[in-house]
Amino acid sequence: MIFELPDCFLHISLVYLLLTRIFRSGGNALENFIVCLNAVAPIFIIIALGYMARRLGDIKREDVFRFNRLIFRYFIPVMVFYNIYVSDLAASFNVKLLCFALLGVLAEWFVSMQIVKRTERRPERRGVIIQALYRSNFVIIGLPLAQQLMPAGSDFGCVVILLATVVPLYNILAVITLEHFGGAKKSRLGLVVDIIKNPMIVGTFIGIAFQLLKLRLPSGLEHTAAQLANATSPLMLFLLGGFFEFSDLRDDLKTVSAIVIGRLIVIPGVMLGLACLLGFRGVEFASLLGAFASSTAIASFTMAQQMGGDAKLAGNAVVATSALCSLTLFLWAMIFKTVGVI
Repeated sequence: MIFELPDCFLHISLVYLLLTRIFRSGGNALENFIVCLNAVAPIFIIIALGYMARRLGDIKREDVFRFNRLIFRYFIPVMVFYNIYVSDLAASFNVKLLCFALLGVLAEWFVSMQIVKRTERRPERRGVIIQALYRSNFVIIGLPLAQQLMPAGSDFGCVVILLATVVPLYNILAVITLEHFGGAKKSRLGLVVDIIKNPMIVGTFIGIAFQLLKLRLPSGLEHTAAQLANATSPLMLFLLGGFFEFSDLRDDLKTVSAIVIGRLIVIPGVMLGLACLLGFRGVEFASLLGAFASSTAIASFTMAQQMGGDAKLAGNAVVATSALCSLTLFLWAMIFKTVGVI
């Protein structure tokens, strides 16, 4: 008879071997620890400030949605434009990286759909769970994380191009998913118009046009664009903290726990492991870390509200994954920094 260790012992052993590998590297381990801590901590300190502001009554939860719309319309397109404007577009455009990210998102979506169809009976919850699993908070958490992890002066053009292509795909798949599971219907023409009018897409097209035509802004406008771009990430993170509401989590604890494990552990483990094997390094890998390891996008809650999904479950998924990804992002960054990928 063969003696088999319980799964928990296997998991503990794997964690022990990983930590042993990390800390045997001596001084490098401490240096990597500090780099990763410095990358992750500012993001979650700003989120914590936003949460504290709402708890103290300085902002209300409904204010968060109004301010989010303002940032999405006026700040994000400038941020996307400016990052493309100051990048070396020819060097930043990476077909391999783009294909991996887009195919990765499609794979996340397809596998999530197959699993959820077999494990969740209520249609209004199926679409929400699928969206929570594949749709990451790349804009709000992923981009700042990539910028914090890499040295000052790095070219983040590939991150912005990735963001401008992956986020529209998130939106398209969300509409398809929520419609399929009984949500409100949206015409194909309406979907195409929404994508074209998306401020992120508008900022991308204008940035690319400036690059191709070799146009330069007057120094005053360039300085203004830089200030708006630099302000965007802190504002988005602050408002994310203002969105947090923990009192409802107990009602969906089992489902939300499964979403947290899938979104923050399983998906990053698979996708980042593949990215490492395929040779992505530096800024490229940092952009994939932001895309595949960050929390569920806050936009998934808004879309669930608009299309007849379980909005309460969607909000709980955003809150739980956003709160816990401070730990998981740090661990993923630490692991891949230690093995020399970032």
